[in-house]
Amino acid sequence: MAEKLRGACIIGQSGGPSAVINSSIYGAIKTAIESEDITRVFGAAHGIVGVIAGELYDLDLEDPEELALLPNTPASALGSCRYKIADPDKDDTDYKRILEIFKRYDVRYFFYNGGNDSMDTCEKISRYMNKVGYECRIIGIPKTIDNDLFGTDHCPGFGSAAKYIATSLMEISRDTAVYDIGAITIVEIMGRNAGWLTASAALARDKCSGCGPDLIYPPEVVFDFDKFLDDVHRKYIENKNVLIAVSEGIRDKTGKLISQYSSANAGEIDAFGHVQLGGLAAILASFVKARTGAKVRGIELSLLQRCAAHCASQTDIDEAFMAGKGAVEAAIQGESGMMVGFEREYIDGRYTCKTKLVPLKDVANYENKFPLEWITTEGNDITHEFIDYALPLIQGEPDRKLVNSLPRFARLKKILVK
Repeated sequence: MAEKLRGACIIGQSGGPSAVINSSIYGAIKTAIESEDITRVFGAAHGIVGVIAGELYDLDLEDPEELALLPNTPASALGSCRYKIADPDKDDTDYKRILEIFKRYDVRYFFYNGGNDSMDTCEKISRYMNKVGYECRIIGIPKTIDNDLFGTDHCPGFGSAAKYIATSLMEISRDTAVYDIGAITIVEIMGRNAGWLTASAALARDKCSGCGPDLIYPPEVVFDFDKFLDDVHRKYIENKNVLIAVSEGIRDKTGKLISQYSSANAGEIDAFGHVQLGGLAAILASFVKARTGAKVRGIELSLLQRCAAHCASQTDIDEAFMAGKGAVEAAIQGESGMMVGFEREYIDGRYTCKTKLVPLKDVANYENKFPLEWITTEGNDITHEFIDYALPLIQGEPDRKLVNSLPRFARLKKILVK
């Protein structure tokens, strides 16, 4: 057992939001407030940007009833950012400022809730604090609908996004099949480099014959335009109604994004060098229309798939809370420089999940791609092994507080620390 460390903590969020990210910070906030070792609980306004700016919320002053609504409140309640912090060995400007803030408020615990880039930020801060000899226990709390973090069986946020995608594909499938003329519908799903979300469309077919996509194209497989058009045309001749799920990140054999085939989609670059994607479904629809002459529609789910709390998985909510709670408990016990991960087990045939710790240096900037063995040899569909993997993660319906039949989200006061 490590020596007791008393001091304040900062909890921050970074990167894209999700339906359950606030369940994670609620797990962290509640556990921190209840701990005798943590003297004050602060929230970073817009992630590490808020720490650098010295903009911290006093979470001890929030109403417990409002905090309790966080698990069913989507998006990042504390605010997020996409700020790439420099390597501390090359430029320690930001780190000196972070250390100044830590010392000012006696911060001895730092919890950062995010995905790949956020874990990179967390690892760099941990490395710097070790270098300068300032004792601060730093733990990453995983979050990404993309499900591409290394070292964990799955990520908080993925189960709910997968459930929303599968449900949406089922509804779209029914919608497009009502007319007596054929139609081809292409649904663009998030996933820059990893196909977990696109694969989730296959869940729509499980025990629901006729409600899912006919073709699925994840980004792990090279996208061949000619083969794609042949696949679609063949399905159209067979069925007259074709539903296609395609990842926004599909690329041709040269590595060029298909979404960049249109000059209008050249794409902006964010701080981490990521091209802003979108517009793929419309591009593919124009090619399919030219080839088949059919009625073709392109649908981009876009932001809707990130924060669909109305379609959240209770399993996802519970596990997100568990991740936040586990992060604080691990830090109090002396752990640092780690990320909370999930490990699945089957007890008497039933799915269960427990937490584990993964070194941040192993997680930072590493993407866990969708397994190639779960993609059919034709590269246009998903095998049942993925269904078995994903089904436990989408289970359960949340009991949400409603007002006038609409969801009641948490309203934090966000009182800045003086």
